[in-house]
Amino acid sequence: MSAGTAIATSEAYDRCERITRAQAANFYYGIRLLPRERRRAMCAAYAFARRIDDIGDGGLPREQKLSLLERSAAQLAELERSGAAPVADPVLVALADAHRRFSLPAGALGELIEGVRMDVEGVSYERFEDLVLYCRRVAGAIGRVCLAIFAERGGGGQCELEPGHIERLADDLGVALQLTNILRDVREDAENGRVYLPAEDLRRFGVATGAEGGRAPGRDQADGEDGGAAAMALTARRLSLLAAEQGGSLAELMRFEAERAQQWFDRGLALVPLLDRRSAACVSAMAGIYHRLLERIEADPAAALRARASLSGREKLLVALRSIAGRGA
Repeated sequence: MSAGTAIATSEAYDRCERITRAQAANFYYGIRLLPRERRRAMCAAYAFARRIDDIGDGGLPREQKLSLLERSAAQLAELERSGAAPVADPVLVALADAHRRFSLPAGALGELIEGVRMDVEGVSYERFEDLVLYCRRVAGAIGRVCLAIFAERGGGGQCELEPGHIERLADDLGVALQLTNILRDVREDAENGRVYLPAEDLRRFGVATGAEGGRAPGRDQADGEDGGAAAMALTARRLSLLAAEQGGSLAELMRFEAERAQQWFDRGLALVPLLDRRSAACVSAMAGIYHRLLERIEADPAAALRARASLSGREKLLVALRSIAGRGA
């Protein structure tokens, strides 16, 4: 297909669904339980989020990543303002259609871009509250998009009754999911020079020294950027070495953070009974898979440091079946 050739909306959705099925097995186990129109809209949102994540995680130079994020933010703003999307871009064509059909909340996916920008700029986290801001941006924003799709006219859910309360629950569940991702990937992130665990907790458990402080999001870091990057690199190397030992203080820290994440799950899962049956099954399946991962990490942090925690296809299927039966996450 040439750069200027328009792509049909149905084909654009098909592309997004293939992206989601191939790259987001945990997510897809949940959304496959939705009616077709809502499932396709969720795939469009995921495909856009995947594009933004790939920019942040890719091997391009920092300035090029920031330029691509800025371009994506401008395209998203235009899509939200006018409904216009590049006609040859299947992800944006599908997202524009989903935006028209479901009135996706303006700014939500923009928050995701800001969260990934934090990754690219090398922001680290002094306090747990700083990390929560990042989690809300990269995961809570997606939760708010999901709520708009779940609240489809005639869907039978209760999303329109208490929007503020329900949005807070979606944010809490998003934080729980992202914290689980962070704990699952501690070793891999450290080997790639990234640290998400709060610096105050790293020091508390003796994983980092007092000189390896985090940098709170949003601060002016012009004078201390080089020092902050050096501190993060040092902490990442230390985490990588400790992860190789598969126990000790890092395992204790991971169990501590897993207990925190469990509290966010406890609050966020109160969202499930407020949704219509099929949306509830979708959320319960997705959350259930991550909840089991978290329980596995909490029970044996050393094993999670040896190898990336995951569930088998059979385990995921059992979670999905329990969700369909209404037996919760």
